[in-house]
Amino acid sequence: MSFMKVQQLHRDAHGMIDAALESAKPQSAVRKALTALPDDEKKLYLFAIGKAAWSMAKAAADILGDRIIEGIVITKYGHVQGELKNITSYEAGHPIPDENSLKATRKALELSDCLTADDRLVFLISGGGSALFEDSALSLSELREINRQLLVSGADIVSMNTLRKRFSNVKGGQFAERVKPAHIFSIVLSDVLGDRLDMIASGPAYPDRSTSEEAKRIVTDYGIELSEKAIELLDKPMPQNLPNVTTEIVGSVRGLIAKAEAEAKARGYETIVLSDRVDCEARELGRFLGELAEKKGCEKRRKFAFILGGETVVTVQGDGIGGRNQEIALASVPCLANVPGSLVFSVGSDGTDGPTDAAGGIVDNTTLEKLVKANFDVADVLMRNDSYTALKAVGGLIMTGPTGTNVNDLTCLMLSD
Repeated sequence: MSFMKVQQLHRDAHGMIDAALESAKPQSAVRKALTALPDDEKKLYLFAIGKAAWSMAKAAADILGDRIIEGIVITKYGHVQGELKNITSYEAGHPIPDENSLKATRKALELSDCLTADDRLVFLISGGGSALFEDSALSLSELREINRQLLVSGADIVSMNTLRKRFSNVKGGQFAERVKPAHIFSIVLSDVLGDRLDMIASGPAYPDRSTSEEAKRIVTDYGIELSEKAIELLDKPMPQNLPNVTTEIVGSVRGLIAKAEAEAKARGYETIVLSDRVDCEARELGRFLGELAEKKGCEKRRKFAFILGGETVVTVQGDGIGGRNQEIALASVPCLANVPGSLVFSVGSDGTDGPTDAAGGIVDNTTLEKLVKANFDVADVLMRNDSYTALKAVGGLIMTGPTGTNVNDLTCLMLSD
């Protein structure tokens, strides 16, 4: 396989990534959703939480203008891109809440507590809101420790948010309950498989559909250590009916996949969408894609793109640095080395993969040789959860910066002819 063909694979992969991420930006979707906003005499306020909060708020501000009396944005550090009229933006900790998460949320609650039946709150919700929008009876140090345990446990986002909402005063529909009698018009960008509204950002404006029994089982299954106070909160009743909320979902991973598939077809690939609900261990998905490459590599070759979407998990056992998308890519490397003209990429749509500045990883059939020359052993790197360090050394990181959206991850195995 010539160097030129490998380079073309990379160009095609980045073309797919760029097209998919551009299509997932929420501006046009938010504007469309706002056409359903009732045209009445209610005064408008705006809250936006999550990794896509600023870009969603910008889209709403462009449409609503001076109709917004006051607004608050709470997003991840580095995601605010400028001032918005009548809207105050805050940056806070993610994926673990910090003092700024609590301070910004208190500001939001001070405003929301003043709302009346004559007011309407436009509430823009995106993934990441669980850490960024937080008020709790537990101390910040205890909240941070619980979140740390969850993040390294291998629990999926639904399991994590089932617990998080029980330790919170704003999750699981509690925020919407507090805002009554004001009406909430909620616009949601989904980063949860199946678009479960009670789990996106832990469902601050949606009735809780999980149970205390499920929460207790998650604690047991993943060995989460809790204080007596936290254990008592597992039985806290949550709102089951919120008539003051109207919700519109404006984006999910299915749209991301559809655009990636269209771009691949335009570049001459035969496409196969394997799943839009991937939720296994990251390294297992990587190994599966590598083995699939080996199987297809033995057949008469055509240009193939096997596309997946979802959110894998990482059970952290080492002290390295990396993210789930980087682990997917790295785990595929040993098998790809046996298949000339093969490539795997995996990218987080928000532009940040785990606690790193990379969006994900991209590898091909030449990556193993490069890693060996750089004194990296794939099995050892995976055991230490240090995929970022290894991929950085061989040019295998995808760097996008904050994208302004958050609709799960996009993964693809590509085969050249």
